[in-house]
Amino acid sequence: MLEFMNLPGFFGTRAPLFMDIVSLIVAFLPFLMLGVIALARIEKYKLHARLQGILYVISVIVVTFFEIGVRFVGGFKSFMEESGVGHDYAFIVLIFHIMISVMTLIIWTTTLFMAKKQLQLGKHKRAGWLTFVGVSMTMLTGGWVYMILFVY
Repeated sequence: MLEFMNLPGFFGTRAPLFMDIVSLIVAFLPFLMLGVIALARIEKYKLHARLQGILYVISVIVVTFFEIGVRFVGGFKSFMEESGVGHDYAFIVLIFHIMISVMTLIIWTTTLFMAKKQLQLGKHKRAGWLTFVGVSMTMLTGGWVYMILFVY
């Protein structure tokens, strides 16, 4: 059933199909978030909240799809077999990426579920920008990991 995940990707690298799909979605996420943040700036708060929730749910689904794909094809160890980059360096970059991703998920989740309280305290805007920075850093470090595993 999951065999399609190991098909060759469409970016022309060693990455499997699922990795290219996830990478493409993650690459667009910060830009989509900027659009949703812009809605709050023009006081379209309900639409901002609704779309932010949709982006969050899509992101959780994408991360789940990613995790299933990684497990299905053998994980980090199998990806490293064809990489020309040293294992220790790649592992450190991967851990850095995971730390940023997990912190971002925690901040984003908190921002979504505590939005009303944060608004009352005047902290929601800061939390939103922190989430955006985290998503952007996740995208950049994810690209770094992708390059290490599938390009070099």
